[in-house]
Amino acid sequence: MKIVRNTPEQLIIEETPWFLGIMLVFFILAFVGPGLFLVTQGEVIGLFFAAVGGGLGVMGLVVFVQRVQVILDTTTAEVIVRRRSVLRYTQEVHPLSELAEAQLDTTRGSKGTIMNRPVLMFDRGMSAGPIPIIASYTSGQGPRRAVSAINGWLQATRERGAGRRGTGG
Repeated sequence: MKIVRNTPEQLIIEETPWFLGIMLVFFILAFVGPGLFLVTQGEVIGLFFAAVGGGLGVMGLVVFVQRVQVILDTTTAEVIVRRRSVLRYTQEVHPLSELAEAQLDTTRGSKGTIMNRPVLMFDRGMSAGPIPIIASYTSGQGPRRAVSAINGWLQATRERGAGRRGTGG
């Protein structure tokens, strides 16, 4: 996960799985290219090879490649979670005041490796409970950086808000 913007008014964190997308494109080309070559040589089996291999690659691209953007914004007092895939776009909007913190959701991989994903923890309202930012777990440092950035930004925002309220009177 990458921190795109970190200002007192707004924190934007983004996950774009470029590596996975590029690898799936190569997977598609690895089947479609030879399949079409076989078709030009008069081999009908090339159509099957291209359709099945290319089709599986396209399905993987549609299902697994998803850009996620989390926006915490004091000007609108909202938490916005946007998800964009090849076929659809969704957006969830939650009140910023209901966001308690971000946490790491942890699991163990098949080889015993510890894997994490960042989760937004809402403590009240319609959003109460955990909302995972991304669906998959990873062993990288991205989720930890995202959780640290969100919690740091929330703490600074709350301190600024408490300071403003305390100086009024």
